[in-house]
Amino acid sequence: MKKMRLFWSIVKRTGLNKCLIGFFVCFFLFSLILYLVDGNINSYPDALWYLFVSCTSIGFGDIVVSTVVGRILTVLITVYEIVLIAMMSGVVVSNYLEIVNIRKKESTTMFLDKLEHLTELSHDELAEIESKVKKIK
Repeated sequence: MKKMRLFWSIVKRTGLNKCLIGFFVCFFLFSLILYLVDGNINSYPDALWYLFVSCTSIGFGDIVVSTVVGRILTVLITVYEIVLIAMMSGVVVSNYLEIVNIRKKESTTMFLDKLEHLTELSHDELAEIESKVKKIK
């Protein structure tokens, strides 16, 4: 749960939440347009299913669009999805690694600070440092 909150905070901070919302709006809007325009799609759930299958590159072939508008919408939503996934993976991983490195530097700094002041530490704090050193070995 903690990692999910971290993931969502990175998504919000980088502005990808707007891209995600835009994708879902386009997904549902394009599904509606496909349902209204294309003769091979008989219901709105079928349109949703068709776009989902197209975006995930599964392509079962159980539903196929027959109009130019349907094909254009399929291409647009698929390209949008590919770009969104590429952006999310790159941006989120980059930010996540940055946060991990910052935390690592902070913990290293605190550890070195304690080592510099060994004479001032209590017995419990010394035991904690000893256990951390043993883990590192």
